[in-house]
Amino acid sequence: MANNLLTKFDYERFFSEGILYDFYKEQMARDLIANADIQIQEYIALNQSRMRRLDKTYTPSKELQELVRNLNHKTYWLVLTEHWCGDASQTLPVLNKIAELSQGKIELKLVYRDQNLDLMDAHLTKNGRAIPKLIQLNEHFTITGIWGPRPNEVQELVNKLKANPETAATYASDLHLWHARNKQKAMEKEVSKLIVKANLFCPHCLS
Repeated sequence: MANNLLTKFDYERFFSEGILYDFYKEQMARDLIANADIQIQEYIALNQSRMRRLDKTYTPSKELQELVRNLNHKTYWLVLTEHWCGDASQTLPVLNKIAELSQGKIELKLVYRDQNLDLMDAHLTKNGRAIPKLIQLNEHFTITGIWGPRPNEVQELVNKLKANPETAATYASDLHLWHARNKQKAMEKEVSKLIVKANLFCPHCLS
């Protein structure tokens, strides 16, 4: 749920200050070298590997391609993320491919969570600053949908794993194994619902 203190002008500003996916990857590579935290370096390296794989192998389904082709309205995707976030590494390449497929109908910008806590705190997940978080906006920078940090199916799995003391410490391995087996099908289903919501909005009905 969006914080009422944020206006469409705030979202427009956040979007204008956001960065493109390719520049995000460039900053990620620099962060890998410069970050003093060895564990964070390991996370970033793993995430780079996952993103490179998806950049090369992921292709949106025919159904999703058709949905994107039939998108009628300009749509902005604003995504909160961080280089160390494993879920983001499974998500950003997919969103980027879909945005590229849209031929300009969908514009994707990324912003860093820890540099934009006012935005993050307007879109908490069960009072937590979970990322990635996708905020879908129309051409007036009004919210038409929210997604993240994970597909509902795997979120249920994560909840169960974290609740079990025997699996809580190693849940991340099961999480990424699920992603590998699911091949973005669950995410595509949920992102498709977002695109449907974007199409339902009439941009000329409101100013």
